[in-house]
Amino acid sequence: MINRVHAARLLEQETQMADEQRQDPATDELAEDALDAAATDDLAAQVARLEEQLAAAQDQALRAAADVQNARRRAEQEVEKAHKFALERFANELLPVVDSLERGMELSDAEDPAIKPMRDGMELTLKMFADTLGRFQIVAVEPHGEPFNPELHQAMAMEERDNVEPNTVIRVFQKGYTISGRLLRPAMVVVSKTPTGKPASPSIDEQA
Repeated sequence: MINRVHAARLLEQETQMADEQRQDPATDELAEDALDAAATDDLAAQVARLEEQLAAAQDQALRAAADVQNARRRAEQEVEKAHKFALERFANELLPVVDSLERGMELSDAEDPAIKPMRDGMELTLKMFADTLGRFQIVAVEPHGEPFNPELHQAMAMEERDNVEPNTVIRVFQKGYTISGRLLRPAMVVVSKTPTGKPASPSIDEQA
């Protein structure tokens, strides 16, 4: 009987102590602080992950924008090259027509009244051709009397001349042309050289 009473008292004491611990404000505060700290750590980890994902997305967006810009620039360059190539091909096909008209003007007699209407028509056609070429930045190279320039001229022959400086263009077989400042066709020319027996100056190769 005594043992039962003693056991009941011990059980009552343990229950009371547990109730006191549950009712202890300090214990409750510690528990709440622990929960808040865990929640804060979890939130910080989530924020860090979101910031990493945002940075990765921004980097991908910048790379995609750069790729699009590079692709657009390459496409524009290809289109520009295609236009230039097409224009150069067309101009090279057109130049022989201009050459033929100019040769016809040179060979015809300007004083002959019988062919005057024909010459006037040829002259008008040549002017129209020249205006059209000019609108597309195609400019004739007429170097007669100028120093020989291997970047624009092609020497077909050399002739000795006393009264002309060496390496001067003294005759033009065929005009040259440039397009937008670039060489389209070199001028075919004859170049002067120092007469035999006189001190020679630096000259170009006859086959240049």
